[in-house]
Amino acid sequence: MIEGPETSAAAPPRTWSVALDLRYRTEYVLLRLIIVGIRALPLEAATRVSAFFWQLIAPRLRRHSRALENLAIAYPEKTPEAREAIALAMWANLGRVMAETMQIDRLIQEPGRIEIVSPTFARYKDKLGPVIGASLHMGNWELAIWPLTVSGAEPAAVYRTVKNPYVDAYLRRQRRSLYPGGLFGKGTLDDRLKAARHMTEYVRNGGRLGMVCDLHDAKGMPVPFFGHSAPTSPGAAMIARRTGARVWMARCVRIGTESRFRIELKELKIPRTANQGADVLAATAAMQAQFEVWIRQYPEQWMWSNRRWS
Repeated sequence: MIEGPETSAAAPPRTWSVALDLRYRTEYVLLRLIIVGIRALPLEAATRVSAFFWQLIAPRLRRHSRALENLAIAYPEKTPEAREAIALAMWANLGRVMAETMQIDRLIQEPGRIEIVSPTFARYKDKLGPVIGASLHMGNWELAIWPLTVSGAEPAAVYRTVKNPYVDAYLRRQRRSLYPGGLFGKGTLDDRLKAARHMTEYVRNGGRLGMVCDLHDAKGMPVPFFGHSAPTSPGAAMIARRTGARVWMARCVRIGTESRFRIELKELKIPRTANQGADVLAATAAMQAQFEVWIRQYPEQWMWSNRRWS
């Protein structure tokens, strides 16, 4: 039996103050109230309402400036007005993602909403072996793992731990249907190092692991991305190189403005020469190059508000 990651949150530390615990509980109650409101609406209505408010509020936040700065780096040839339009469309997409996340159980109960495109994957889905699914923040990226889930591979995933443990435990529970293999939490540096070791062993023992691989990593490898050097985590390529796992890159593309998606898969060939470092660098660079191609096709569906370049 393959040992998977933990799926339950730890008990609150004894060092917590009463005030901090009260704040966390209050945040959790507010989140649940928002979720009740979102789930009271039909899915398409909920996504429209959420998209409207995100597009209204987000441009007033600091992350909007970061999105515009990133767009200027990636698309220096575009006018400020064109980059602004991409950013506004991105916020609307993120609003839809938020509402869909709160109704994810209902969404995946309608398989007609998700189309999987990959003849190669269809040939291997019944004999996958150890697999790493590498995705990016596009469309509704939570659904990028769906091909592994629906094929019965019981994937686990890497998850950025939420500081509020009550919210963290709730979000983990909500994702069980997508990640039946559990979640590897990433928090402190010690947590990340421990998680990296566990992830490697999990995949080596035949596990299937989903990772989002398009984020800035200050200690990562610098690889080209939109013509600029971008520090990038080599984690997916490194684990695959060490374990012999296949790497399936996945993007989830939203069809129009509805909660309908096309998931496209592309296998990443991992070089295995005598130079492991060079192999990992080459695979990481190839992955980011493919991500760039995908983003250029649907720039409004990628999360430009994240930090990406130094």
